[in-house]
Amino acid sequence: MKKLYRSKKYRAIAGVCGGLGEYFDIDPIIFRMIFIALLVNGGAGIIIYILMWIFVPAKT
Repeated sequence: MKKLYRSKKYRAIAGVCGGLGEYFDIDPIIFRMIFIALLVNGGAGIIIYILMWIFVPAKT
C-alpha cells in the first residue's frame, strides 16, 4: 500500500509537489504548475500547499 509523503529528493520548498509526483508517478513540475494556477486564480494554491506541508509527513 502506497502512502503519501513529502519528498526529500524532489523538493523545491517543502517537498509537497515532489511527494505528490512520487505518489502518482508523475513529474512534480505538473503539480507545481497546478499549485501556481490555483494561486493565481484566487489564492487557494498557497492554502492547500501549506496545509499539505503541515499534515503530510516527511519521508524518513
